[in-house]
Amino acid sequence: MGTMTATYTAMLTDGPLQGKTITTTFLDSGDPQPRIEIPADAGKRYLYARGAGREFEGSESGRPTAVEYRYLEVLLA
Repeated sequence: MGTMTATYTAMLTDGPLQGKTITTTFLDSGDPQPRIEIPADAGKRYLYARGAGREFEGSESGRPTAVEYRYLEVLLA
């Protein structure tokens, strides 16, 4: 079995950051984050929720290397 990593790529599939990717950490349980907040200009934060799409490096990989996220809303400070 391959080495387990602590991070994965979040692929932003729609919304204001469509097509961008960021690196984020797994939960302590080993699952991908259910939601991520991404800071933006002027105190805004974009809220994205985990989608169904996942990519794995190999057939025996336990954790995904990339996970799809869908735009939910902008949060204002």
